Amino acid sequence: MKQMIQIIRKAEIEKEYINVLKLELDYELASLFDALQQKDSREADKSKKRLHEIYVELEALHAL
Repeated sequence: MKQMIQIIRKAEIEKEYINVLKLELDYELASLFDALQQKDSREADKSKKRLHEIYVELEALHAL
């Protein structure tokens, strides 16, 4: 029974983490858009890097 509860908790935590990553994805996309509009290549590169990191995490969690 304890194992079942741990599995359920782990699944719930994973779902929450995926939701947080998706919110962060939206934020970074907006940041990238702003950086591109302002022609700020430094900020655009930072956003692209973070977007890639988020993508890798979501892919590892099979959330894509």
